[in-house]
Amino acid sequence: MTIKKTLLTAALVLSGLAATAQEPVEEYEYVFNPHWYGQVQFGIQETLGENKFGDLLAPNAQLAAGYQFTDLFGARLSLNSWQSKASIDFQGRHNWKWNYIAPMIDGTFNLTNLIGGFNPNRLVDVNVLAGIGVNIGYKNKEANRINDELSKAAGFQVLRNNWTGTKARFVFRMGASIDFRVAEAWKVGLELQANTLPDGYNSKRAGNSDWYFNGLVGVKYTFGKSHSKRKKAVVAPAVVVEEKIVEKIVEVPTKVEVVKEVQEPITRDIFFTISHTNISVYEMEKVKAIAEYLKANPNAKVNITGYADKGTGSLRLNMQLAEKRANAVAKALTDKFGIAADRIKAAGMSETATPPFTDPVLNRVAVCITED
Repeated sequence: MTIKKTLLTAALVLSGLAATAQEPVEEYEYVFNPHWYGQVQFGIQETLGENKFGDLLAPNAQLAAGYQFTDLFGARLSLNSWQSKASIDFQGRHNWKWNYIAPMIDGTFNLTNLIGGFNPNRLVDVNVLAGIGVNIGYKNKEANRINDELSKAAGFQVLRNNWTGTKARFVFRMGASIDFRVAEAWKVGLELQANTLPDGYNSKRAGNSDWYFNGLVGVKYTFGKSHSKRKKAVVAPAVVVEEKIVEKIVEVPTKVEVVKEVQEPITRDIFFTISHTNISVYEMEKVKAIAEYLKANPNAKVNITGYADKGTGSLRLNMQLAEKRANAVAKALTDKFGIAADRIKAAGMSETATPPFTDPVLNRVAVCITED
């Protein structure tokens, strides 16, 4: 009788361990917020010419305002300006300078977030950019004076593309930048640009495009909050209990009921940026967690409910957006992770649905709940 009581006690202890192995623990994660920023930069410019590098250095400055739509993509409007230089070796070396202003529109892409995911506390960010705009040149008197002097002596026009007054040209820009976070809303950075525009910018005719290169250092200020913080529930790792073999002395073996550990259903919130239905690299990890749970539990299914921020847009558009977000998660589960479609139920929020969060930004979400 004593041995039977001992075995029963051991079984109850095992049951208690299995029941507490899946207790949730609290963790935090960051959510990207679209935001505006301003930027002031100063540096130098080198115009491409027949001289060695450094002979045509000129001062340069840029004022910009931008909007970061997602953790990867942004746009920027900038005014780049100051001075350009050129030179010709004809009866000696002759140099001249002129002024310009170039309004530009750039698209930006964050390489650091692409590789490492969104992290607002990261010290360094690397971006690439490309843009178009107009270069408006003016005060080209030095080039015209040199052309008049050389042409009079040579008997023909030496600078065959010299211009007067104000001259506007289409310009294309490529570049890269590296920013260092120094405070919550402040960054300092370095930006390198390569700009190309039609032949004649430097008053000379060469039969190919002209180029100038800018190197800028400056500061960037973020307006408002670039991110928010929320709690997430993470299932703690299951405690592995070694099964001990108890030697039975009684003549009739006593059966001990083995308590089977049951994995609890999980919930994941897949967040989206405003008016978008594409799943970011960071949020795709949550979809992967849902898929791994479904693969580990063949009888489990998942319910996906899409939501939209009711404070933005009309009710009809928000319901369509919510349904598209739910379907985007369902499509990722089937196409990317191989989950059968009959194990997935996806739908948008109803007209009278209560948003899952009080913060409107967090209601741009698809809530995924598994069930057995």
